[in-house]
Amino acid sequence: MHDRPSRHELADTERLDRLRLIRSENVGPRTFRALLKHFGDARTALEHLPDMARRGGSGAGRICTVEEAKAELAACNRYGVSLVAPGEASYPTRLATIDDAPPLLAVRGALDVLARPMIAIVGSRNASGAGLKFAATLAHDLGDAGFIVISGLARGIDQAAHRATVETGTVAVLAGGHDRIYPPEHEDLLAALLERGAAISEMPLGHVPRARDFPRRNRLISGAALGVVIVEAAHRSGSLITARMAAEQGREVFAVPGSPLDPRAAGTNDLIKQGAALVTCASDIINAVQPIMERPFALEARESDDEPLDFDTDPSERERIVALLGPTPVSLDDLIRMSGLSATIVRTVLLELELAGRLERHGGGLLSLA
Repeated sequence: MHDRPSRHELADTERLDRLRLIRSENVGPRTFRALLKHFGDARTALEHLPDMARRGGSGAGRICTVEEAKAELAACNRYGVSLVAPGEASYPTRLATIDDAPPLLAVRGALDVLARPMIAIVGSRNASGAGLKFAATLAHDLGDAGFIVISGLARGIDQAAHRATVETGTVAVLAGGHDRIYPPEHEDLLAALLERGAAISEMPLGHVPRARDFPRRNRLISGAALGVVIVEAAHRSGSLITARMAAEQGREVFAVPGSPLDPRAAGTNDLIKQGAALVTCASDIINAVQPIMERPFALEARESDDEPLDFDTDPSERERIVALLGPTPVSLDDLIRMSGLSATIVRTVLLELELAGRLERHGGGLLSLA
């Protein structure tokens, strides 16, 4: 595999400011990136948050204080957790390329595995015996071939893949904080895999995972990997969400076929019909990702990162954009077209609305009023 891109380490003051920014109310990964691109550093962005929220039609959201951020960093140090930013050595390179990459990622364990090529294996929590056996075999063979298996530490397929690669290295992506493991019966598994593997999370310590946190976790599983393998998945399962996210992120999607009589295979069989690569052994995956690994890889700027912001927007232009928004999600391109305004103005108003807590983001880049 080609050398990783050159890395740089954050100064302690910038790490503290970035932690304050991402922990402030209504600031998500995309908003964080836009603010950092425009203002140049997190401290300057923090200073402008109140004015931007007011322009969005609300009072300033709560801003994380210096004391709170220092307390979180101290707690992370006590727990053996490092908070790393895209571009730093312990941040998975491919994860840094997704549109909503976490601005700070909490990592723990043998962090060198995060620099190695990863394959995600996910599937049903209520897996069949055959599915569990195949997931373990597939994971073991990928580990022997030098890959790191990444999964979500869930019951069923996830834990089978992790257990099979404890010796070769595996990465667990957590839906909650590092001290709030779900399911709790996998705390021993996590402790074992941290010897040669790692755990990552975008959530702060103390965060108990909620239902909406699991799709957010799934985008990290697919985003860090070269490709995602779905072993068993019923219709409308979380694993199919991971497959969709992988496709949106430009990752390879693999599916293991199953019996048409088993509802746990219905989702994977559908994926194959839709064009996912059929997998019956590890070499199917290795042969597919080998050409990707042979290409030079660099942390390239996203197209949207180059879009400027314009905070001198006329009030009538802001009203025109807000009037086009409603409870039904709409795309950014449609907003630009229907408003007749520049992309710069539309993006700026949307950012202000988000900081005011008035904008909701949906899958596929869709937006609506909260």
